Amino acid sequence: MSYVTVRGLRKTYGATTIFSDIDFDIAQGEFVTLLGPSGCGKSTLLRCIAGLTGVDGGQILLAGENLVPLAPQKRDIGMVFQSYALFPNMTVEQNVAFGLSMRKVSPADSRERVREALHMVELDTFASRYPHQLSGGQCQRVALARSLVTRPRLLLLDEPLSALDARIRKHLREQIRTIQQALGLTTVFVTHDQEEALTLSDRIFLMNKGQIVQSGDAQNLYTAPINAFAAGFIGNYNVLDAASASRLLQRELTQAQAIRPEAIELAAEPDGEGEILSHSLLGNVIRYRVRAQGVEVVVDVLNRCAEDLHPNGTRVRLRIAPSAVREVA
Repeated sequence: MSYVTVRGLRKTYGATTIFSDIDFDIAQGEFVTLLGPSGCGKSTLLRCIAGLTGVDGGQILLAGENLVPLAPQKRDIGMVFQSYALFPNMTVEQNVAFGLSMRKVSPADSRERVREALHMVELDTFASRYPHQLSGGQCQRVALARSLVTRPRLLLLDEPLSALDARIRKHLREQIRTIQQALGLTTVFVTHDQEEALTLSDRIFLMNKGQIVQSGDAQNLYTAPINAFAAGFIGNYNVLDAASASRLLQRELTQAQAIRPEAIELAAEPDGEGEILSHSLLGNVIRYRVRAQGVEVVVDVLNRCAEDLHPNGTRVRLRIAPSAVREVA
């Protein structure tokens, strides 16, 4: 049964349409990610759900209640932004408790709920510190605790990790997912980072130009992109027009094809049809740029040892399984 239902949602700014006829359903306890490039409408959609941005038509239902007429503070929704927006003159404990004081929660209950929220984000010992005494990752965890402490019906996260370095970002996203699953909290997460979307989500809504292009779980979106945009945005697909794909695959094709770089097998052979043009070391993967049959493709190979590295100019033979090729519009 749908817990969040959006039907025919429309938002415009003057003559510019941000999105129109947006429809989707989210189950209770589900973690859904809105993924897409900058300017596709994902953050505006999130703000419309929160009530921070008005809509020009359509419905947003939460547990059967239409949120559109309600003010943001009446929606019982928690939201975490990219900017922490902490009060600099308040301690961590006071920042987290602020929303409870606005709701006139008793001091004793407030203290207990703040303690629980800080424990969830592993900041128990930081309660008396001020924001300027915290790192960026710690500030973002305070912002998360501030949203969790009110026990919202829905949690919205608007690119909360984009300002953090890679190591902290990875740890915090694991922490967010663990807390979300432990609480069974219905969550909508906005990002342009495909790795975040693939690792965090129960389902992903891939957006482009104000439309949901494709939705599904990570496996479905990665292995079965619905069109060239989806193939180009999810993963590092080689997207080839029909003529190029026909030359590379040595068979007649009439539609564009997408081929995953890690699904192409590469072997060094003096009489191979391909030549390595360049290579990049990406940690556990070596990414080769190869020209074969007059077509350039990217090939990802697991970096097992230094001896496996093929220098530029090496002749290679490519093997592409039919299951690795996906026709795209």
